[in-house]
Amino acid sequence: MRPSGRHLSEMRTVSIETGTTKHAEGSCLIKVGDTQVICTASLEERVPPFIKGSGLGWVTAEYGMLPRSTGSRMRREATSGKQGGRTVEIQRLIGRSLRAGVDRVALGERQITIDCDVIQADGGTRCASITGGWVALRLAVNKLMKAGDVKTDPLVSPVAAVSCGIYAGQPILDLDYPEDSEAGVDGNFILRGDGQLIEVQMSAEGATFSRAQMSELMDLAEKGVAQLVEAQKAAVA
Repeated sequence: MRPSGRHLSEMRTVSIETGTTKHAEGSCLIKVGDTQVICTASLEERVPPFIKGSGLGWVTAEYGMLPRSTGSRMRREATSGKQGGRTVEIQRLIGRSLRAGVDRVALGERQITIDCDVIQADGGTRCASITGGWVALRLAVNKLMKAGDVKTDPLVSPVAAVSCGIYAGQPILDLDYPEDSEAGVDGNFILRGDGQLIEVQMSAEGATFSRAQMSELMDLAEKGVAQLVEAQKAAVA
């Protein structure tokens, strides 16, 4: 039995509320169980120097956790003068995951920055950030299209992410913190809405896993992402 009482293949409750901030071109508050992330999309009519003049657009991301998003207060990274390695790794993951669902030629030479701020963490913050980040991106692109600045929809497919792992010897979907902290195997699965894989991060955390178990986790991830994509589409409808 899972600590939450959920079935092995059962997601936490997911909700996505859009328009949560006044100024951003796209924004949402995504809740996956007790994990809550505010995602905003900011549009700039410029691109980084390394692609300037290429005609290609760019989507990038920043990620952070508020001091009391966890059980005890975390020190703000700004006070130490630099981001931690985990933060840098996660925001790079969010950026490259979202870019995998974008036609950068159709986007044109402009940049959209997705900011993901974790206000409450209970496992799966990077997955929630990717899922909510796509919603914020979708809303920002909708504004571009409505204004006529973009002629062809540059978003080729939704992008969503979910965690899966092996807990107490059983493959489970969508780990919360008590499960994540005790799981023998932990993985993050990022997929497009059309089923194409973007990235899979899996690691043994005290127990090895077989290829058959990896396939079971992949099946769970596909099921979970399909549910998340439906929630994304409903949020932006």
